[in-house]
Amino acid sequence: MIRRLVAFALCLALPLSAVGAATPAPPQILTEDVDRFFRLYDAASGHPTAEQLDNDYLSPGTAGLHEIAKLRTVTGPRIAANIAAHPQVYEKARSCLAVLPAVKLRLAKAFAKLAALYPEARFPPVTFVIGRGRPVGLTDDSGVTMGLEALCSADFMDPNVEDRFVHTIAHEYGHIQQSAAQQALEPDAPGATVLAMSLMEGAGEFTAELISGGVGDYQHAAWTKGREAEIENAFLRDMDKTDLSAWMYNGVGDAAHPGDLGYWVGYRIIKAYYARAHDKKQALREIYAMRDPKAFLTESGWKPGMTIAG
Repeated sequence: MIRRLVAFALCLALPLSAVGAATPAPPQILTEDVDRFFRLYDAASGHPTAEQLDNDYLSPGTAGLHEIAKLRTVTGPRIAANIAAHPQVYEKARSCLAVLPAVKLRLAKAFAKLAALYPEARFPPVTFVIGRGRPVGLTDDSGVTMGLEALCSADFMDPNVEDRFVHTIAHEYGHIQQSAAQQALEPDAPGATVLAMSLMEGAGEFTAELISGGVGDYQHAAWTKGREAEIENAFLRDMDKTDLSAWMYNGVGDAAHPGDLGYWVGYRIIKAYYARAHDKKQALREIYAMRDPKAFLTESGWKPGMTIAG
């Protein structure tokens, strides 16, 4: 099964609820792992033992929790150690539970919009879990698993927590729609060039904006303003490289040295492609089924520094 770790600098499964439906059912957002964690956490006065976490939290968990635990070594001892070192992360996570009802309502609208724009769209569930502070989560064909405590602490993202959750999950649903070839791209895989990886992540950012009104990497808009041509000309020089370190998964950065700029450039190329397409449904099919990044770049009409409609 194709798996994708959500690669925010903070280092992100179950049956399908709707497949190709014109109006998808409200998204299934599962919080039982979070509820069980906080029952244990409160009973232990904020200091659950590693054994308690293994036996009473992880062992009876959902498929999503078990998957992220296996792939990212989320264990009772590691959670207990992180609680001891960063107790504020877990208290903050509790406060973020309050936004989930509004997140669910907004995602229902976003998913309905995606279904209208892309009738082939799939809408697997979202599972919220508590982990060891990272990763933010995991996305694969069967759904999106989000680390509540990690996403809550990702303050470099949108300061509005509700918006942060909605746009991040909408970004991940862009990846759910992508072909197996795109989903399979990992930083060390054959063909994982700066261009290919940036277009893969850019499709997620574009999907988030298209259906939810904003992108996951909120900080890029301000940090790139007035520097668009400079950044994108540098991207062109590096786009065929397989060393991704200057563009992808390289930290949050700051206004002078933004991180993960490949996400932003890829989003702009995808957006240019969609903006010039007469048949928008077909454009989304081509975005999600992309196999030739170089040809896609040419067909997009994108140029460094260009203004993109929409």
